[in-house]
Amino acid sequence: MARAYASTIIDAPVETVWSLIRDFNGLPSWVPGITDSRIEDGLDADVVGCVRAFRLPDGTLVRERLLSLDDHRYSFSYNFETPAFPVTDYLARVTLIPVTNGDGTFAEWEATFDERPEDAGTYAAIIADGVFKAGWDALKAKVARERPGAPAGAVRWQGLPPHKVFCSSVIPAPVEAVWATIRDFAGMADWHEGIARMHMLGGVRPDKVSGVRDFLFGEGHLNEELIQLCDRTRSYTYRITRSPMPWLHYVSGPRLRPVTDGDRTFGTWFGDWTAAPADDLVLIPQVHHGVYQKAFDTVAARLARGPAATA
Repeated sequence: MARAYASTIIDAPVETVWSLIRDFNGLPSWVPGITDSRIEDGLDADVVGCVRAFRLPDGTLVRERLLSLDDHRYSFSYNFETPAFPVTDYLARVTLIPVTNGDGTFAEWEATFDERPEDAGTYAAIIADGVFKAGWDALKAKVARERPGAPAGAVRWQGLPPHKVFCSSVIPAPVEAVWATIRDFAGMADWHEGIARMHMLGGVRPDKVSGVRDFLFGEGHLNEELIQLCDRTRSYTYRITRSPMPWLHYVSGPRLRPVTDGDRTFGTWFGDWTAAPADDLVLIPQVHHGVYQKAFDTVAARLARGPAATA
């Protein structure tokens, strides 16, 4: 199975960008060369299952079916009903994620599909560059030119589902280098200035799921258990098993995504727990800025100093 992928950072709030791309019938408003589009059978463009029909600049008819639409996670997916390319089992997804360290938007467009044996390796680059990257470039130009405002009543995630704390940041380094730095579950003391004396209990490997790291954070003594690690998604998840803080059921973890137009990294870090509302007024900003954003800032500074600093 082939995969096409393109991602970027757009200099506008996620609510603004979503308002521009959410319309499944709106391609002519931001994709060059597409001058008309219609939804078949008179359906609205936000009816899951609707089919949009449009023509490419060379006259090729393309029909795509909306498979999912998520206003909360800023995402939609679709397939080919009448393909633009000679591929099968085409499934595409567009996702926006807010950049909380600033007010930009991480945008990714990806598709998986099967090619004919004689076409193996042909269409991934064509779709990634000629469709997805070209689309993002056009959208960024539209945003820069028109500077549209965010829709009224838009509510950002912080302190609300899908996570109690959601922190994200752009790190000016390749995703492989950032992952190599943060993947070591016992190595955070090397790059987070608030953490000291971190080690794995029992001397187990730091990539052992179920392993527990022991460390000091300021004056607090904590234990955290690794409960998920994935090199494909460049993510891990952990839960706190010992902490002086007034919370229960704390689960957290980072994930890294490549920014393909600039060899940068988009990092996200979530946190969920149970605590009294009065305690959350302190805990939420403290964790966001003092733990997650501090971690991203410190990793970025460490990598900027070069290989000698990460040896």
